Amino acid sequence: MKLPNLSKLKVNVNHEQLQGLKILHLSDLHINKKTSMESIKNLVSILKNLKYDFLVITGDIIDCKAVFIKDKLNALNSLGKDKEVFYISGNHDLFYGLEDLKYYLDKFILLDNTNHLIDYNNQKINLVGISDRFSKFFKIKRDEIKVSQLLNSSYPTIFIAHQPKDYKLALKSTVNLFLCGHTHGGQVYPFGYFVRLFQPFLSGLHYINNTAIYVSKGLGNWGVNFRYKADAEITLLKLTSKSVK
Repeated sequence: MKLPNLSKLKVNVNHEQLQGLKILHLSDLHINKKTSMESIKNLVSILKNLKYDFLVITGDIIDCKAVFIKDKLNALNSLGKDKEVFYISGNHDLFYGLEDLKYYLDKFILLDNTNHLIDYNNQKINLVGISDRFSKFFKIKRDEIKVSQLLNSSYPTIFIAHQPKDYKLALKSTVNLFLCGHTHGGQVYPFGYFVRLFQPFLSGLHYINNTAIYVSKGLGNWGVNFRYKADAEITLLKLTSKSVK
């Protein structure tokens, strides 16, 4: 895993209670046997020196069975001792074993088909997650009805999913910010054109109606250990309310 530079991004959201909130967003780490322990320790060191309110990881943390990389996952797990860390399943997490991943990331909070109320400036923020769209192939329930109900909240709401396709659930509700990954930004140009046949967004920040959408290009690689015109990223999102002058 080659560590990228930190991207700092200002995001306009449609709720004044989210003003100034800082979210650290990671996705698609794809940690496997070949991932060096040094790179994981360096990543953890970088993240622990950043100022943010909480961390979200939008799936595909692992790319092999968790037991083979338990030392690396234990190092990553230490992030949960200092700040709240939330994650949802990606298709690779499901394939290689979500239960084992949960075991080694016991300081993290899994948000598959559930929510968590976060305290921020004496207010509540509704953080909602959903399991990956591949869940049905692993006999795991993906509860869109429950998630849709959780998304329609009186609190400002942030929604995390693995795939950009789930933006449609965000738009049907009162979601202020939708975060996802999965695409790797195409990983190797011009493969992104192929990805766009299946996903509504490739990477970056988008706005539709009152919902801000951010698609991470992720940290790790899949298939080939190489990226071209789709640099890996760690993103620090600072939210700015449209209604605050």
